[in-house]
Amino acid sequence: MIGLHYIDEALLVAEKPAGLLSVPGRLPENHDCLVARLQASYPDVLTVHRLDQVTSGLMLYARGKQVQAALSMQFEQRRVHKRYEAVVEGQVAGEAGEIALPLICDWPNRPRQMVDLERGKPALTRWRVLARDAGRAWTRVELEPVTGRSHQLRLHMASAGHPIVGDGLYGARPAPRVQLHACRLDFVHPLSGETMTFVSPSPF
Repeated sequence: MIGLHYIDEALLVAEKPAGLLSVPGRLPENHDCLVARLQASYPDVLTVHRLDQVTSGLMLYARGKQVQAALSMQFEQRRVHKRYEAVVEGQVAGEAGEIALPLICDWPNRPRQMVDLERGKPALTRWRVLARDAGRAWTRVELEPVTGRSHQLRLHMASAGHPIVGDGLYGARPAPRVQLHACRLDFVHPLSGETMTFVSPSPF
């Protein structure tokens, strides 16, 4: 059962569990996804953005193409603000900062992405430390993707020497799940003009 945080005639905000695709995969066995489950009850639901399969948390969906276009424009203009919570390996030095490394698909090893200073697309992540464990084996951080590149948060943290716990694709030790959660979403309702804010506590 998919949890809904909000629904009206224009849009809905759903909670994606870790391990579920956002949209259908290429193979027939990968057609189960969040948007398909939502469309079973709300046939007019359309995708606006995606989360990685391993990531849990808040997702925004449009109801109808007109709202989809309006919400997509907010994403393009960076008027949608997203925050993630993650637990990363090691002790992050400092309390806050930015990571600016250009990213490109590592085609021979896709879906992996890689840093490429010449051909990569600009990518910027802001981070802030939330907590550290006593043994300094991990750090809990809040992450803000200013840009929205594929695997941006995962690769930026790994490139900084602190892969997200459980993210074996980028060098982390095995764990029951990748500890990355979309915990906050802010956007403007395309019909009312009201600022909408949704929060989802981290499940780890």
